[in-house]
Amino acid sequence: MSIIDNRKAFHDYFIEEKHEAGLVLEGWEVKAIRAGRANIKEAYITLRDGEIFILGMHVSPLTSASTHVRADPTRTRKLLLHAREIDKLIGKVERAGYTLVPLDLHYAKGRIKATIGLAKGKKQYDKREDEKQRDWAREKARLMRVKA
Repeated sequence: MSIIDNRKAFHDYFIEEKHEAGLVLEGWEVKAIRAGRANIKEAYITLRDGEIFILGMHVSPLTSASTHVRADPTRTRKLLLHAREIDKLIGKVERAGYTLVPLDLHYAKGRIKATIGLAKGKKQYDKREDEKQRDWAREKARLMRVKA
């Protein structure tokens, strides 16, 4: 069950592979994400010292958050993957010119997970072509409804 989707990622990138990763979150962040107060549209993923981090993910604290905890809405959060997966992703990002983008946040067995995509950037003409395809599919569906 998806909590938040990053539709902008599918517009800006060709997604080659998808991986599911755990997130290191604090208690108030889990509550806020469950309440739907997270945004991953401007988020991106970086590699540091053999670990993967998500930056720019905004989680708005709830008004009922604890008073003794300093809530930082855009703090850097660590992603949890198996070492073999991390090594494979690092190799592709460094050698083949790929990038890692967050695609969505979802529940898996009661835990909040992130789907990350191994992606290549789209050129402007690719984006225009995708838009034409979408418009044609929408127009075709409308014409089929009118005839039926």
